[in-house]
Amino acid sequence: MIPEHRFKDFLRDIRRKVQRRTRFPGVGHINLGSLDRVTPVSGNWGFDRGQPVDRYYIENFLDRSRDHIAGRVLEVADNAYTCRFGKQAVTRSDILHDAPGHPRATVVADLSAPETAPTNEFDCIICTQTLQLIYDISPALQSLHKMLKPGGTLLLTVPGITAISREDMNRHGDFWRFTSASIERALQDTFGADGVVVKAFGNVYAATAFLHGLAVEELDRNKLDFLDPDYEVLLAATARKRAR
Repeated sequence: MIPEHRFKDFLRDIRRKVQRRTRFPGVGHINLGSLDRVTPVSGNWGFDRGQPVDRYYIENFLDRSRDHIAGRVLEVADNAYTCRFGKQAVTRSDILHDAPGHPRATVVADLSAPETAPTNEFDCIICTQTLQLIYDISPALQSLHKMLKPGGTLLLTVPGITAISREDMNRHGDFWRFTSASIERALQDTFGADGVVVKAFGNVYAATAFLHGLAVEELDRNKLDFLDPDYEVLLAATARKRAR
């Protein structure tokens, strides 16, 4: 007779043994292959192998948001996406940098200091993979909101599951990783609840590939397109400034 106080432990041990034997793949029988390593396959996000996983999601999002990329458009750091996805619909393309002297900058403003940002200037702002590098994101979102014309649209992407950007960390800091809930709430605080739509991308397959720096060309795109809300690799948001 098993003492009552040990009977629960006995049942738990039996349950664990049954689970191990009925799992597929079996416990201890998973072959990690080329990923059985403690360093990534690529330490450059996968750029040296092809298209990085996060760029696949970013560019799919912007492709579906083409209708917003029109009129006067501001993009952070360069205007490659403005030109690629806006094309003839863009009447003027501007590039934002936070320090004067950059040869391609047409707008100089520090997103973390809203007083430096112009007011009601842009029909669309493209801001990809930037907010995680700013410690206080609330003023940054206020700057983006301030720069949009009434009725203008912010197209924003932020990381969910990703490695640290060592270059950015050493230069000025890499502070945040987001969830759909956190970026939605932050945007709604600035733009209002009715002006914000957030979409998540990713799953455990995509997250594993991205962390190892595998390129899209090496992966199954059907698997990349499957969304598992528990593994958000990238968050993309459309935020519209209220029209007057």
